[in-house]
Amino acid sequence: MPQTVTARRVALLGMFVSGSLAVAKIATGWLGGSASAVADGFESASDVFASAAVWFGLTVASRPADENHPYGHGRMETLSGFSVGWILAVAGVLIALGSARGLFLPHAPPQSYAAWPLAASIVLKSVLTFVKRNIARKAHSSALMADAYNDGVDILSGTVALAALGLTLYDPARFLSADHFGGIAVGFIVIYIGLRVVYETTMQLMDTMPSPEVTSQIRQIALTVPGALGVEKCFARKTGLQYHVDLHLEVDGAMTVRESHQIASAVRDKIQQELDWVAGVLVHVEPHEM
Repeated sequence: MPQTVTARRVALLGMFVSGSLAVAKIATGWLGGSASAVADGFESASDVFASAAVWFGLTVASRPADENHPYGHGRMETLSGFSVGWILAVAGVLIALGSARGLFLPHAPPQSYAAWPLAASIVLKSVLTFVKRNIARKAHSSALMADAYNDGVDILSGTVALAALGLTLYDPARFLSADHFGGIAVGFIVIYIGLRVVYETTMQLMDTMPSPEVTSQIRQIALTVPGALGVEKCFARKTGLQYHVDLHLEVDGAMTVRESHQIASAVRDKIQQELDWVAGVLVHVEPHEM
C-alpha cells in the first residue's frame, strides 16, 4: 500500500527531527539552567522511541495475510499505537518528577539562549503534526495518528515551557520557580495525551464498533447492488489499517442458493471496490421478510 510506505517514511523523519530537537533542548537547557527546556527535551527524546514503535508497527502491518494470520498483520499497527501511549505516559511521569525535584532548591536564573530550541521545536513540530495527521487519515493508521498527537503535545509542551522560561527571564527575583513549574506542567500534559492514546487504541483492540457514519456508508453501498433487498446487521472491526466487515444481507427467499450467492459476491466486491479502507467482507445471506 503506497500510503503505508509514505507513513513509514514520515515516522522515520519524525525520529530524526525529534532526536535532533531532544539533543538541542537538553544540551541548551542543561547548560542554560532551564528545567522546562530540559523537561521538554526529554519529552522529545521519548518521541524518538514513539516514532520507532510506529515505524515498526507499520512495517509489520504492511505484510500480506498468510496461513497463520488470515486477517493480515494489521493488529501490530494498533499495538504500536498502544505502546506509544504508554511511552508518553511514563515519560510524562518522569518529566514531572524531574522538574519537581529541583523546585525548591536554590539555583541561578536560566540563560535566555535556552529559549531558542523551544521556539524551533514549536515550528518544526507544527509542520510534522500537519503532515502526520494528513497521511494518517489517508492510510487509516491509528499508530501514526497517535504519533501526530504526540507531536501536537510537543507544540503545547514547548509553548508552556517557553512561557514559563520567559516568565523567569522577565523577573528572576519573583518568578524563579516558574521555569520548574513549566517543566511539571509539560509532564502532566504528556501524561494526559499518553493515557488518551492508550484508551483509543484499547477500544480498537477490543473490536469496538466504528461510528454510525462508517457502518451507514457500508449499508448504502450494499443496497445499490441489484437483488439486495435489505441489510439486517452490519458489524465492522478495525484490524490495523483497515476494517473487516460482517454483513447480514437480505435477498428474495425464493431464490436458489446459486443466485443468492452471486448477489452476496457482488455486494462484497462492490464494498471493497468503493471503500479502500475495507480489507474484507463476510456476507451472510438471509431471506427478506415481505
